[in-house]
Amino acid sequence: MHSSNSVEGNEAVRNCLIAIAYNNDQSAYRTLFIALHSKLKQFAYSIVRSEEEAEDIVSDLFMMILQRKEQLCQLESPLFYFYATVRNMSLNLLKKQKRRAGLSMDEWQVQLNSIYFRPDLLMITEDMVLKIKMAINTLPNRCRLIFKLIKEDGLKYREVAELLNISVKTV
Repeated sequence: MHSSNSVEGNEAVRNCLIAIAYNNDQSAYRTLFIALHSKLKQFAYSIVRSEEEAEDIVSDLFMMILQRKEQLCQLESPLFYFYATVRNMSLNLLKKQKRRAGLSMDEWQVQLNSIYFRPDLLMITEDMVLKIKMAINTLPNRCRLIFKLIKEDGLKYREVAELLNISVKTV
């Protein structure tokens, strides 16, 4: 974790959910929102390819978090649950609009924001970071999506396999 307000991993997410559920802790909700909103929105966007629709999907998810907070803090992997919910909401929206129904995972548009590690800690040059980012961004969409979900968003291999309906060995 990079700061005391950082939320990374299922344990930190669960702790926020517990604080929200049992203490009505608004700062925990804000921390959760700040930590997950852009990642989940990007994931939704990779499927629906609309900023506005991705925003609506993630807003709906955060409303659901408030409505079902007690049940959510019982989940073993809330992070995976949020990604699976966003995936399902995105696919349902496309189905409802009868739009891009056949969009395969290989066509999901994935944008990698970070290099998933802190270059200053690894003491590599900016030039090397740029080369690594360029190499990652030339990966096929499916590979880039898997890489992002594991390295940037912190999901486990098993969770990514389940989320994308592929085998763990494929991941």
